[in-house]
Amino acid sequence: MQSIYQACKPLILASASPRRQRYFQDLGLAFRVHAADIDETPLPEENPQAFVQRMAEEKARAVMKLYPESWVVAADTVVNFAGFALGKPKDRAEAISMLMQLSGEEHCVQSGICLACHQENVIAVQSVTTQVVFSRFSRKTAEAYAATGEPLDKAGAYGIQGKGAFLVQEIRGSYSNVVGLPLCELLAMLEMYGVIAVS
Repeated sequence: MQSIYQACKPLILASASPRRQRYFQDLGLAFRVHAADIDETPLPEENPQAFVQRMAEEKARAVMKLYPESWVVAADTVVNFAGFALGKPKDRAEAISMLMQLSGEEHCVQSGICLACHQENVIAVQSVTTQVVFSRFSRKTAEAYAATGEPLDKAGAYGIQGKGAFLVQEIRGSYSNVVGLPLCELLAMLEMYGVIAVS
Protein backbone atom coordinates (compact mmCIF):
# COMPACT_ATOMS: atom_id res chain seq x y z
CA MET A 1 0.00 0.00 0.00
CA GLN A 2 1.33 3.42 -0.95
CA SER A 3 2.29 5.60 2.03
CA ILE A 4 1.42 9.28 2.14
CA TYR A 5 4.29 10.25 4.45
CA GLN A 6 7.53 8.69 5.60
CA ALA A 7 9.48 9.27 8.78
CA CYS A 8 12.91 10.78 8.06
CA LYS A 9 14.05 10.56 11.69
CA PRO A 10 13.35 8.06 14.48
CA LEU A 11 9.79 8.72 15.67
CA ILE A 12 8.15 7.73 18.95
CA LEU A 13 4.50 8.12 19.88
CA ALA A 14 4.24 8.61 23.64
CA SER A 15 0.71 7.23 23.79
CA ALA A 16 -1.03 3.90 24.23
CA SER A 17 -4.12 5.27 22.45
CA PRO A 18 -5.11 2.95 19.58
CA ARG A 19 -6.75 5.93 17.82
CA ARG A 20 -3.53 7.96 17.78
CA GLN A 21 -1.54 4.94 16.67
CA ARG A 22 -4.02 4.28 13.85
CA TYR A 23 -3.60 7.83 12.53
CA PHE A 24 0.18 7.31 12.31
CA GLN A 25 -0.29 3.93 10.64
CA ASP A 26 -2.78 5.31 8.11
CA LEU A 27 -0.28 7.99 7.08
CA GLY A 28 2.39 5.34 6.51
CA LEU A 29 4.73 6.51 9.26
CA ALA A 30 7.24 4.14 10.84
CA PHE A 31 7.18 4.71 14.60
CA ARG A 32 7.47 2.98 17.92
CA VAL A 33 5.17 3.33 20.92
CA HIS A 34 6.32 4.18 24.43
CA ALA A 35 3.45 5.37 26.60
CA ALA A 36 4.44 7.92 29.24
CA ASP A 37 3.61 7.20 32.87
CA ILE A 38 3.07 10.56 34.59
CA ASP A 39 0.85 12.11 37.23
CA GLU A 40 -2.16 13.54 35.38
CA THR A 41 -3.66 15.52 38.25
CA PRO A 42 -4.64 19.10 37.34
CA LEU A 43 -2.98 21.87 39.33
CA PRO A 44 -5.18 24.14 41.48
CA GLU A 45 -6.90 26.77 39.30
CA GLU A 46 -5.33 25.28 36.14
CA ASN A 47 -7.53 25.89 33.10
CA PRO A 48 -8.13 23.06 30.60
CA GLN A 49 -5.94 24.56 27.86
CA ALA A 50 -2.98 25.01 30.21
CA PHE A 51 -3.57 21.50 31.56
CA VAL A 52 -3.46 19.71 28.17
CA GLN A 53 -0.36 21.65 27.11
CA ARG A 54 1.40 20.78 30.38
CA MET A 55 0.38 17.13 30.12
CA ALA A 56 1.62 16.83 26.52
CA GLU A 57 4.95 18.41 27.44
CA GLU A 58 5.42 16.29 30.57
CA LYS A 59 4.66 13.09 28.62
CA ALA A 60 7.18 14.09 25.94
CA ARG A 61 9.85 14.99 28.50
CA ALA A 62 9.41 11.66 30.31
CA VAL A 63 9.95 9.67 27.09
CA MET A 64 12.58 11.84 25.36
CA LYS A 65 15.10 11.15 28.16
CA LEU A 66 14.92 7.46 27.30
CA TYR A 67 15.47 7.99 23.56
CA PRO A 68 17.72 11.05 23.20
CA GLU A 69 18.12 10.73 19.41
CA SER A 70 14.44 10.19 18.67
CA TRP A 71 11.62 12.64 18.03
CA VAL A 72 8.78 12.17 20.49
CA VAL A 73 5.14 13.06 19.86
CA ALA A 74 2.92 13.37 22.92
CA ALA A 75 -0.67 14.55 23.23
CA ASP A 76 -3.41 15.04 25.77
CA THR A 77 -7.09 15.77 25.19
CA VAL A 78 -9.90 16.97 27.44
CA VAL A 79 -13.48 18.07 27.01
CA ASN A 80 -13.88 21.62 28.33
CA PHE A 81 -17.42 22.25 29.47
CA ALA A 82 -18.09 25.69 30.98
CA GLY A 83 -14.43 26.03 31.94
CA PHE A 84 -14.17 22.63 33.61
CA ALA A 85 -12.15 19.75 32.16
CA LEU A 86 -14.00 16.48 31.72
CA GLY A 87 -11.53 13.63 31.46
CA LYS A 88 -12.27 9.93 31.22
CA PRO A 89 -15.14 8.80 33.47
CA LYS A 90 -14.15 6.47 36.30
CA ASP A 91 -17.27 4.30 35.90
CA ARG A 92 -20.56 3.98 34.04
CA ALA A 93 -22.45 6.24 36.48
CA GLU A 94 -19.95 9.07 35.94
CA ALA A 95 -20.14 8.52 32.18
CA ILE A 96 -23.94 8.96 32.28
CA SER A 97 -23.57 12.08 34.42
CA MET A 98 -21.07 13.61 31.96
CA LEU A 99 -23.28 12.80 28.98
CA MET A 100 -26.32 14.40 30.59
CA GLN A 101 -24.30 17.54 31.32
CA LEU A 102 -23.35 17.77 27.63
CA SER A 103 -26.82 16.93 26.25
CA GLY A 104 -28.12 19.82 24.12
CA GLU A 105 -25.08 21.94 24.96
CA GLU A 106 -21.91 23.21 23.30
CA HIS A 107 -18.47 22.29 24.59
CA CYS A 108 -14.84 22.54 23.49
CA VAL A 109 -12.46 19.68 22.87
CA GLN A 110 -8.95 20.84 23.65
CA SER A 111 -5.76 18.95 22.85
CA GLY A 112 -2.19 19.77 23.71
CA ILE A 113 0.47 18.38 21.40
CA CYS A 114 4.22 18.32 21.98
CA LEU A 115 7.07 17.46 19.61
CA ALA A 116 10.37 16.98 21.40
CA CYS A 117 13.91 15.78 20.74
CA HIS A 118 16.53 15.72 23.49
CA GLN A 119 19.54 15.66 21.13
CA GLU A 120 18.23 18.56 19.04
CA ASN A 121 17.14 20.50 22.14
CA VAL A 122 13.60 20.95 20.77
CA ILE A 123 10.37 21.12 22.77
CA ALA A 124 7.53 22.54 20.68
CA VAL A 125 4.07 22.72 22.27
CA GLN A 126 0.74 23.97 21.02
CA SER A 127 -2.95 23.49 21.69
CA VAL A 128 -5.93 23.08 19.37
CA THR A 129 -9.58 23.75 20.18
CA THR A 130 -12.69 22.40 18.43
CA GLN A 131 -16.26 23.47 19.22
CA VAL A 132 -18.75 20.59 19.49
CA VAL A 133 -22.54 20.86 19.81
CA PHE A 134 -24.49 17.88 21.16
CA SER A 135 -28.07 17.08 20.25
CA ARG A 136 -30.53 16.89 23.15
CA PHE A 137 -31.09 13.31 24.27
CA SER A 138 -32.76 11.48 27.13
CA ARG A 139 -31.17 9.88 30.17
CA LYS A 140 -32.30 6.53 28.79
CA THR A 141 -30.24 7.22 25.65
CA ALA A 142 -27.20 8.13 27.77
CA GLU A 143 -27.64 4.94 29.81
CA ALA A 144 -27.90 2.80 26.65
CA TYR A 145 -24.76 4.38 25.19
CA ALA A 146 -22.85 4.02 28.49
CA ALA A 147 -23.84 0.33 28.58
CA THR A 148 -21.84 -0.24 25.37
CA GLY A 149 -18.65 0.47 27.35
CA GLU A 150 -17.34 2.88 24.72
CA PRO A 151 -17.50 6.02 26.92
CA LEU A 152 -15.26 4.62 29.63
CA ASP A 153 -11.91 5.34 27.94
CA LYS A 154 -12.93 8.59 26.27
CA ALA A 155 -12.54 12.16 27.51
CA GLY A 156 -16.02 13.56 28.07
CA ALA A 157 -17.47 10.02 27.88
CA TYR A 158 -17.97 9.82 24.13
CA GLY A 159 -16.16 8.79 20.97
CA ILE A 160 -17.04 10.81 17.87
CA GLN A 161 -15.31 8.21 15.68
CA GLY A 162 -17.35 5.35 17.18
CA LYS A 163 -20.87 4.70 18.37
CA GLY A 164 -20.96 8.16 19.99
CA ALA A 165 -21.13 9.88 16.59
CA PHE A 166 -24.93 9.99 16.91
CA LEU A 167 -24.67 12.41 19.86
CA VAL A 168 -22.94 15.12 17.82
CA GLN A 169 -25.08 17.70 16.05
CA GLU A 170 -22.30 20.01 14.84
CA ILE A 171 -18.55 20.56 15.03
CA ARG A 172 -16.53 23.66 14.22
CA GLY A 173 -12.84 23.05 13.78
CA SER A 174 -10.61 19.99 13.60
CA TYR A 175 -12.40 16.62 13.52
CA SER A 176 -9.20 14.68 14.25
CA ASN A 177 -8.74 16.83 17.35
CA VAL A 178 -12.04 15.52 18.72
CA VAL A 179 -10.77 11.99 18.08
CA GLY A 180 -7.68 12.91 20.13
CA LEU A 181 -4.90 14.04 17.79
CA PRO A 182 -5.08 17.28 15.75
CA LEU A 183 -3.41 15.98 12.61
CA CYS A 184 -3.20 19.13 10.52
CA GLU A 185 -1.30 21.02 13.21
CA LEU A 186 0.87 18.05 14.19
CA LEU A 187 1.90 17.27 10.61
CA ALA A 188 2.89 20.92 10.10
CA MET A 189 5.18 20.67 13.16
CA LEU A 190 6.69 17.36 11.99
CA GLU A 191 7.36 18.73 8.50
CA MET A 192 8.80 21.98 9.84
CA TYR A 193 11.46 20.07 11.83
CA GLY A 194 12.13 17.63 8.98
CA VAL A 195 10.88 14.65 10.98
CA ILE A 196 8.59 13.50 8.14
CA ALA A 197 8.31 14.08 4.42
CA VAL A 198 5.79 13.25 1.74
CA SER A 199 6.57 9.83 0.24
